[in-house]
Amino acid sequence: MYISRRKTKQIQVGSVKVGGDAPISVQSMTIPHPRDVAGTLEQIHRLEKAGCELIRVAVPDMEAADALPKIKSQMTVPLIADIHFDHRLALKAAKVVDCVRINPGNIGPWWKTEEVIQAVNDYGIPLRIGVNGGSLEKHLLEKYGYPTAEALAESALNAVHALEDVGFTNMKVSLKASDVHMAMDAYWLFAQQANYPLHIGITEAGTAMTGAVKSAMGLGWLLSQGIGDTLRVSLAADPVEEVKVGFEILKSLELRHRGVNVIACPTCGRVEIDVVKMANELEHRLGHITTPITVSVLGCVVNGIGEGKEADIGIAGGQGVGILFKKGKLYKRVPSEDLLHTLIEEVELMAKEQGGQGPSVNGHETPDGVSIHQSPMEDLSLSPIRSVSRELPVLPRQ
Repeated sequence: MYISRRKTKQIQVGSVKVGGDAPISVQSMTIPHPRDVAGTLEQIHRLEKAGCELIRVAVPDMEAADALPKIKSQMTVPLIADIHFDHRLALKAAKVVDCVRINPGNIGPWWKTEEVIQAVNDYGIPLRIGVNGGSLEKHLLEKYGYPTAEALAESALNAVHALEDVGFTNMKVSLKASDVHMAMDAYWLFAQQANYPLHIGITEAGTAMTGAVKSAMGLGWLLSQGIGDTLRVSLAADPVEEVKVGFEILKSLELRHRGVNVIACPTCGRVEIDVVKMANELEHRLGHITTPITVSVLGCVVNGIGEGKEADIGIAGGQGVGILFKKGKLYKRVPSEDLLHTLIEEVELMAKEQGGQGPSVNGHETPDGVSIHQSPMEDLSLSPIRSVSRELPVLPRQ
């Protein structure tokens, strides 16, 4: 399957381009209250190290807004302020951050949004319109009876049209729900009727495992349809795990190529090495490498090189002696006890030789070695593949 990215308007969030032909960026959100500047920065620096490209912090009160300058001055990636209810927090945050997120469903009367628009305009930063299934406007809940994909899409489109009416277009949009089907449908509906960049995510997805599965299903489908310009995997876990899962989703669809991709056999009675332990240790010890390298760990030599031929480098276990292969060819035989150590050394050498630049796959390289799939056609807009049981509603402009 060839993925053709949806053609969207491009905006700039600090140093990161979002939309258009820019790579799909991965973002996360910090856990501590921003008043804990040290704790917030400690988490931010770990996120930066993990490759997080946009970091959002909750700004629930003025104490949090006051802490933003200290936080912003000690981080290297763009900072996004997450605002609910009190528009005055957005006005203060706009002076410092690279993007402000508001939710039209809880920000209050329109004049408050107009003041936020003026503020972000004054400081030349974009606005994220974040619609959420748990905070839809009252009139939409009355119209649809309960949160639906159509209600989410209509809420987002109403906000977009209202901003366009006052000449504001420097925005990205999100339509999140914890229900995977609702989120997919809402994003799909919006994507057919507006071309603003989309921040995609399944909100309140759950624990590390449950949330990763839900996000992979929902975001994976959207991305396969060309929908999504930046994403967050929402997990009840360490936010660094959100970044890891986000990149794995993109890597599995070949939309991003960053870091080591460990593939391993599912194990069986033929295994001669501890595949599970080795694969996990490889991911841990090679986590610092950003060069795109696929590493294969196979438990036996029955299929050996054949099963790992798509890998850049890998090992296959044997009785006392295993093999190390590169690009599908035998490189050397290695004592079983030295396999892991030898493989790690070879991968680090390979990364050093590549100098941080990975291969381009059906696309072009960006400065960070990321490959982007682009359709050869001039018009990159998506013809929806999904069959739906209802006609696509043209949502009203209010």
